[in-house]
Amino acid sequence: MRANRRTDTKPELALRRALHRLGYRYRKDYRLDMDGGRRVRPDVVFTARKVAVFVDGCFWHACPEHGSKPRANDWYWGPKLVRNVERDRINDAALILAGWTVVRLWEHIPLDEAIGTVVTALGTGRAPASATAPTSATAPTSATAPAPTASVASPDPIAAPDPANPVDLAAADPGDPPEPIPPAADDSLG
Repeated sequence: MRANRRTDTKPELALRRALHRLGYRYRKDYRLDMDGGRRVRPDVVFTARKVAVFVDGCFWHACPEHGSKPRANDWYWGPKLVRNVERDRINDAALILAGWTVVRLWEHIPLDEAIGTVVTALGTGRAPASATAPTSATAPTSATAPAPTASVASPDPIAAPDPANPVDLAAADPGDPPEPIPPAADDSLG
């Protein structure tokens, strides 16, 4: 299992390159220390905007469309994959409680869709003034309604968190316009 990368996977690198090309600056594999001692390492972190992006592999995070269950050593792999998914949900809930927006992307979704989802979660709906967004990006219509292949969860100070489904925490009145997130100074750092 040494050949399995924890960071810098091909889908993650493609997403980071595209975001950088659009003018976004972020931290990669940045450790976030949550209250209660929990440590979370999102793949891409926009610290000032409090957006954490995870690019999940279909096997390791049990994708409902492409995830496969190993036949050999099922006694080990079954519980291992379940624990991975449970840990993801607990980390999502901890981040949401701390006021972060969580974006989970499957490795199989198209790059344009992934970029659109991240840009929407950043709250601008478009790229910075110095860059232009790709025309074929398909962003979800609402940051609170997850797409079938990607999910965005935002903090909701009114609702109590449900660790089993952190996306439900972001449910807001669909008629409410999203609040713009002002650009921050530390997102421009490497």
